[in-house]
Amino acid sequence: MVAKKKRLIIIDDHPLFREGIKTILSRKSEYEVVGEAGTGRGGLQMIKDLKPDLVLLDLSLPDIRGLELISDILKYSVGTGILIVSMHSKIDYIVKSFQYGAMGYIVKESASDTLLMAMEHVINGEYYMDTSVSQKVVKKLATLPAKKSISLKPGYESLTPREQEVMAMLAEGMNAVQIAEKLCISPKTAENHRYNIMRKLDLHSTIELVRYAAKIGLIDIDLWKE
Repeated sequence: MVAKKKRLIIIDDHPLFREGIKTILSRKSEYEVVGEAGTGRGGLQMIKDLKPDLVLLDLSLPDIRGLELISDILKYSVGTGILIVSMHSKIDYIVKSFQYGAMGYIVKESASDTLLMAMEHVINGEYYMDTSVSQKVVKKLATLPAKKSISLKPGYESLTPREQEVMAMLAEGMNAVQIAEKLCISPKTAENHRYNIMRKLDLHSTIELVRYAAKIGLIDIDLWKE
């Protein structure tokens, strides 16, 4: 009997990188790419419809933050393994990815060497990390208090999904007009979301919002520019 192929979806906003991934996967007949997307929303819809065995996910997407997308994927497709393939090698990104539910994490610069091995581990329900970062991650995890979870602050959890989305964009330096264009809403609606976010979180300036977002891991403060 011919073994059933493992079905994959690739979510990455760089078409050339997706093509490179597919070239690597072409070496292995047991894998089948059943979908690819350049946005989080597009990828999530495919996952809802196709329930793949594995998702190769980039954390930096134009519409949804990768960490939140991990939770959404597992909500709609419980049995799907998630392998992060990211340009980020910052330890906090990696640790939070596993805490949110990813099973593997590799950096893009080493993907050509480690992708297939990482996929095999995740498909088999095993954790996998790039050897270049694994020791650093273990040291980071060792410093966390026992039984500490990453449950977000009550204030943040009180935000609606759209408000959380707007907050991430505000924290990245976008203004109401830019947010409105990206979300296809009016600038007034975007400004109303901003007002509600600041009120619910008891924040009084953009700087306070950015610090709050960095503190809960919503953004990487090193990547934010005024």
